[in-house]
Amino acid sequence: MTSINLKNSFGSDLSVSVLLTDGIISVKSFIDQVESVVSGAVVSFSGNVRDHDHGKEVLGLTYEIHPTTAEALERVVREVSANHNVSSVAVSHRYGTIPIGESALIIAVAAAHREEAFRACANLVDEIKAQIPIWKHQVFTDGTDEWVNSA
Repeated sequence: MTSINLKNSFGSDLSVSVLLTDGIISVKSFIDQVESVVSGAVVSFSGNVRDHDHGKEVLGLTYEIHPTTAEALERVVREVSANHNVSSVAVSHRYGTIPIGESALIIAVAAAHREEAFRACANLVDEIKAQIPIWKHQVFTDGTDEWVNSA
């Protein structure tokens, strides 16, 4: 895990942690990382592997990453986080085969107030999906499969 301390664009201290892993990740551990007495709000997001997509049953899912994925993820998280008045952010994206029901992306954001925490979390989800070089390969129970060039 990469941990970075910097200032956000509001001049406040900001702690950012980023992890790209092929291991299991849990929302609770990321919430624990960002909680503190200075934060009145902690917002989390867990993008989980579901058992269906496009009206089909999903048998399995694998995320493939580019060699630059870790650096890109760190850059996006650092840049997006710095543009919000938040105190702490922790993000992890998995790669490899991920079983149905497990988390593929976790984001936890702490801020003084809920509105900014929600806004930062939503912006992080959107920018990670738009900018990170990860490809999703889904296999369906009907024998078909699909590649999607975004997480």
